[in-house]
Amino acid sequence: MRKEVVEEIEVILMACVKGAMDRTSRKLETGKSHKPFHNALLTDDIVRISSFERSFSTSFGQGPIEKISELIAKENGFETARQKETMVNLYKGAVDEVERICSALRNGGQKPHWAKEVQAISSFTKGDTVVRRVISDLWLKKDSIEHYISIKTVTPNLDQSEIAKKDMLLLKAENSEYKTLIGLYYNPQGKLRTDYNHSFPMKIFNMHKDECVLIGEDYWDYLGGKGTYGKLLTIFSEVGKETKESLLAF
Repeated sequence: MRKEVVEEIEVILMACVKGAMDRTSRKLETGKSHKPFHNALLTDDIVRISSFERSFSTSFGQGPIEKISELIAKENGFETARQKETMVNLYKGAVDEVERICSALRNGGQKPHWAKEVQAISSFTKGDTVVRRVISDLWLKKDSIEHYISIKTVTPNLDQSEIAKKDMLLLKAENSEYKTLIGLYYNPQGKLRTDYNHSFPMKIFNMHKDECVLIGEDYWDYLGGKGTYGKLLTIFSEVGKETKESLLAF
């Protein structure tokens, strides 16, 4: 990874930590984070740390992850765009099938199986058409192949999971050659993909087997090539030497 890319990632990480510290300080100083029961039971330090962690986790899983993902993909030769808008023109039967699939998954009437779901929507080849708008967190292109990635928090809720599945299937209905994926930037349950067990996304995706699911190391290596995950952790650790010092004095 080029030095310039490493430095850009370092700037993003430092800004994210500093931003969370500033937001936490403002809330506590202005009284906007009024928690009388917490304050009665816990020390001021624990209340401050808890507030900081929530602020950091919320902000980090949004903009910074997208920015770092784009930098790494560009370094690997991809053409990239964040928050990519795609207007898809689809057969109404395919759109109805996407809605049926997602409803059945949500209600437990069907088990997730990406390959079968894609096959089901591909059978609609005539009839009336409708236009749908899809926003992808990260769009990539290399060797004429387009990749559409929905980047989610590592524990997405049911609605977030369903929206991701709908968007991915709509894109596949538009063009079966598109690579449509859901990406989780780390696995909160362990190192192995089979360790993942958050219940909501597992109703919508087979998180252990579906080829459209990327978790942790698989996600980062997909963007940047084999070994990217390890390199990224090293960058984080180096930045952490400085951020930890700041946090000890916070």
